Amino acid sequence: MDLLWAPWRSKYVEGVENMLKEDGCFLCSAGVADADAQALLVVHSSQHGFVILNRYPYASGHIMISPRKHAAHLSELADDEYIDIMSLLRVSVAALQKVYSPHGCNVGINLGDAAGAGIPGHLHIHVVPRWHGDTNFMPVLGGTRVLSEELSTTWSKLSKHFSTL
Repeated sequence: MDLLWAPWRSKYVEGVENMLKEDGCFLCSAGVADADAQALLVVHSSQHGFVILNRYPYASGHIMISPRKHAAHLSELADDEYIDIMSLLRVSVAALQKVYSPHGCNVGINLGDAAGAGIPGHLHIHVVPRWHGDTNFMPVLGGTRVLSEELSTTWSKLSKHFSTL
């Protein structure tokens, strides 16, 4: 068996365990106005929502857009909340384009357990920047993603860009 030495992955493993033990909703905690944005990985906020880095990204720049309101379904959002979240989506794709120059983006919402929602009680939109040829042998054969950037670097790049809006 080949060995891939990646000691930074221990943060991921420990983080998954801690997140599963955590009481309450981490998205609700991140959405509090006076929360420590960098510690919680929030890169941008609006009246009804915020943009947060995914702690376990599929690619560098993987973000999530979430309403502040703890809602499981789009129908639970008032019109102004929904419009705000969709505006954040538009701004977020533009930010990713400016900062990372991806060739495209995957945008998705998993509504409910059956749809694969990891946090079924608090809806959020995943935005994953993609590049031609970004799928390589590591995730396909090794079941391991290799990211070229630490979350702190991603946070610095994106929060700097969002602060200019």
